Amino acid sequence: MAPAADRPGYWGTPTSTLDWCEENYVVSYYIAEFWNTVSNLIMILPPIYGAIQTCKDGLEVRYVWSFLGIAAVGIGSWSFHMTLQYEMQLLDELPMIYSCCVFVYFLPVLCRVYPWLRALGFTSLSVFLLGFILWNIDNIFCDSLRATRQRLPPVVGAVTQLHAWWHILTGLGSYLHILLSLQIRLTYLKHRPKVKFLCGVWPILHTESQKAS
Repeated sequence: MAPAADRPGYWGTPTSTLDWCEENYVVSYYIAEFWNTVSNLIMILPPIYGAIQTCKDGLEVRYVWSFLGIAAVGIGSWSFHMTLQYEMQLLDELPMIYSCCVFVYFLPVLCRVYPWLRALGFTSLSVFLLGFILWNIDNIFCDSLRATRQRLPPVVGAVTQLHAWWHILTGLGSYLHILLSLQIRLTYLKHRPKVKFLCGVWPILHTESQKAS
């Protein structure tokens, strides 16, 4: 882990028991860990869009709450990394780790029941696991990563913020997990759901209004 504090900032001395590898208050006086904070946008904006789209499609409200649950985790993680205050700490990593473990446990069962959904399922799992690997590299090799950043231009150095990549990948993995659950449910209800890409990049689930014959 990183030292307790690198520079003074708006939120004062960190009181959290964890302080990640990103240097504190380097990019912004108002945000303790800038990249670890803004990377949570992927856990906030796409899930909110997913919740809105789920409502528009008239799908079950539990999926709306699932999307909003990810957004809530993202907001909690944003608050923690922005302030590094103890009060915000429990809102951060534990929910993401828990959701990852639950998904890994249930995925083999789901793929046995619905083998045609393996592509989406294992894509989601792979994204989760890659994020977990980067999270551990960030923890173990923090000193080396910090030294490397000192030699790189700021924009390039931002790519080495591996804890931020953990947020991005677990956010995407959680989002894909809900898409997988929706796809399974709609298939069971004899709809014909298809994964499409918004703007050719972001995966969404398109649901036909009529049931398959």
